[in-house]
Amino acid sequence: MKLKILCVLAGLLLSTAGASYAAQSCRGAGVWLQVLGSGGPELTDQRASSGYLVWQDGRARILVDMGPGSMLRYEQSGARIEDLDVILLTHLHVDHSADLPALIKASFFSDRTRDLPIYGPTGNARFPDTVAFVQALFAASAGAYRYLADYLTGDEAFRLLPYNVSAEGALVQPVMEGQGFKVTAAPVHHGPIPALAWRVDIAGRALAFSGDMNGDNQTLPKLAAGVDLLVAHNAVPQDAKGVERNLHMPPSVIGEIAAEAKVKQLVLSHRMQRTLGREAESKREIRKRYAGPLTFAEDGQCFRVGKR
Repeated sequence: MKLKILCVLAGLLLSTAGASYAAQSCRGAGVWLQVLGSGGPELTDQRASSGYLVWQDGRARILVDMGPGSMLRYEQSGARIEDLDVILLTHLHVDHSADLPALIKASFFSDRTRDLPIYGPTGNARFPDTVAFVQALFAASAGAYRYLADYLTGDEAFRLLPYNVSAEGALVQPVMEGQGFKVTAAPVHHGPIPALAWRVDIAGRALAFSGDMNGDNQTLPKLAAGVDLLVAHNAVPQDAKGVERNLHMPPSVIGEIAAEAKVKQLVLSHRMQRTLGREAESKREIRKRYAGPLTFAEDGQCFRVGKR
């Protein structure tokens, strides 16, 4: 009898663990946004950490953040490493960047031959800049994964090319353009952590990614103006105070930004235990300011960008 009860409980735990994964395909015609990871740094939310893919006509072209678990979701999505044009990091917290070594190691088993640029924020006393971060992982002399150093030197099939983007000030800054898309960034306030929000314009569609931020810089409305889809991070509830409020924006600020920027669709991600189960409350606060389409993200979920 005890064994039967244990088996039932194990089954319930397994079904719960998979509840937040929505297996979908973004490989149709047009531009799509796929949520690889909709969670935060916790190991109790049953979600991969932050990661997003921008698909165009069946190709996964742009990867935004890659927290723990996001590379498993990448594999489950059917995305190919060969198709990636660029990686964009909002900041270097573990839950946004830790799966980079997993991607680089996996690329050894792919047919990729094109260099892969990776853009992320400049650093400060607490955090390295993106170039230093990549060097700390892969440099031949002292990198944590120095056995993968050939991906920096050019002695492998392709090079990983890191670049720093200023996370200071309040200017919206063009970062790269070509291959049919344009990438723009803006510094955002994430407490003491250098952080960026990103915008991608591709095939007549526009997406923006808030990353983690509290809204103080007031740069996101400019960056996200008129976008077809904004991914905003719903990491804290409306009554957040102290450190968590200094790091993250509550639902009311999300609603204000979405309304000011006139975004056409809002996707709420980076969902944590402190906001899970409080979706109705968060939605009420956002609806006081923003009336457009709104979705709480799940791992693996796909969104058509533009025409609905």
